[in-house]
Amino acid sequence: MIHYRNKVPRSGVDAVALKRTARAILDSIGEAEATLGVSVVDDDEIRELNRIHRGKDRPTDVLSFPLADVSDPVGGERLLGDVVISIETARRQAADYGAPLEAEVNRLLVHGVLHVIGHDHQRADERRKMKAEERRIAKVIGMPWPYGR
Repeated sequence: MIHYRNKVPRSGVDAVALKRTARAILDSIGEAEATLGVSVVDDDEIRELNRIHRGKDRPTDVLSFPLADVSDPVGGERLLGDVVISIETARRQAADYGAPLEAEVNRLLVHGVLHVIGHDHQRADERRKMKAEERRIAKVIGMPWPYGR
């Protein structure tokens, strides 16, 4: 299940398409039955979250909040965590890349989901693995990676 929340009026995000993409991403990583939260926020909100949770007082494009192996004891629901995307930063980055907003939001969603399931990019070996997985998932969901560069 995908729990979607958009706190930005007129964000330009197609909720149905984004939830469909999130489901395809989960399918591609073997988490078809898992639950994921996806939120679209503005730069002010993501800046506050970044400050509180990472000690960085600046906006960022995407934040991930993993819940690793949390299950509902009754229903057996696997809760992966939450991905929070700043639509304002995504819009700027899309313009910089010459990409449609939807592609940039999907790229950030892929990146955020990989963080939720434990991928990281601090070390070179981790970065290589994560980039390879990003490209694999992008291909599965039919998204050019990285935007034809």
